[in-house]
Amino acid sequence: MSKSSRITSFKGASEAAQSIRDLISRVANSTATVLITGESGTGKELVARALHDESNRAGANFVPINCTAIPKELIESELFGHRKGAFTGAMNDRIGRFELAHGGTIFLDEIGDLSMDMQVKLLRVLQERTVDPVGGHKPVHVDVRVVAATHCDLEAQIVAGRFREDLYYRLNVLPLQTPALRQRPEDVPELLTHFSRNSIQNGAQPISFTDDFLDALQAYTWPGNVRELSNLVDRFSTFFAGQHLSLGNVPADLLPKGLAKLQAERCAYPATSLKRVVPKPPKVTSIYSAVKSSLLDELEDNPVEDIIMLAQGMSCLPAEGLSLKDRLADIERDLIIQALARTNGNVSQTARMLNLQRTTLIEKLNKYDLRQGVLNVSSG
Repeated sequence: MSKSSRITSFKGASEAAQSIRDLISRVANSTATVLITGESGTGKELVARALHDESNRAGANFVPINCTAIPKELIESELFGHRKGAFTGAMNDRIGRFELAHGGTIFLDEIGDLSMDMQVKLLRVLQERTVDPVGGHKPVHVDVRVVAATHCDLEAQIVAGRFREDLYYRLNVLPLQTPALRQRPEDVPELLTHFSRNSIQNGAQPISFTDDFLDALQAYTWPGNVRELSNLVDRFSTFFAGQHLSLGNVPADLLPKGLAKLQAERCAYPATSLKRVVPKPPKVTSIYSAVKSSLLDELEDNPVEDIIMLAQGMSCLPAEGLSLKDRLADIERDLIIQALARTNGNVSQTARMLNLQRTTLIEKLNKYDLRQGVLNVSSG
């Protein structure tokens, strides 16, 4: 694999993404410690791996360790190893993560959560380039590139007395900050394509998105950043495999709250939506939009399909149960209201959007008391 191709895993054509890739290329072969900062889900470990892969240490181990995932009483043994009999349960010698990374790179994720006593021991390792296994009597030399990462403001942690200032300056030799996804919304379409292709199930085509959905996804603030986007694509790929999704086709229960709010605003008031593109009918009908005029009559003939549809419209089945026919009627009424909003109340256009006969739609308007505000009920 060429060096240029190793760092393309940090996706995006934005200036922020390109800047990260340039920094990786510039500092990869340095032996100096790197401190990666940024919000959770912004790809800090991805950057650490790219630093290793593009460096002259790529042939040796890349050893990641999450400092918050290991109990405090075990973190020293995990990092530095232990000798047989060092403590109860130490039946054999064990090599620590620093020794495993000898000649390569160790990635210390969430370094800001290390206890103060472990910070002192880590500082000594960075200064002396040796580790002291628990229960050992002889230091072990290690040749390791150290890359640390945190979502915390370490300078604020220093002021609060929770992080050592001398360790901070040992770590922060080459600073690198990963941008939040909301700071590079132009990268969202490329990331969606990338994750959609990686989430293909059972030979289906990757999911795709209409312009109105892409617009909403770029407007969303993504508090969980790229990790949240990846998880959302996995969810859609499971429920709507191979489909072309529009904003109004996805049940609000399957969207993050902020995105569901955008959906409600844009579907209810399409004329005032910023940069909104009126979507064409989706090429593939989603489960949720499969409600047709004959659905309620066919309920008993298609119980599995209908129960799946029901599940898409709510987070869970109430403990006391419910009326399946009533629930499906609520879904049908909601979709008719959305379609009417998009067509400004035009019955003929609404009927075409829902793939209904005009007369059938009028019957449903009467059934659900939706005639008020509807245009051309008589003449279409």
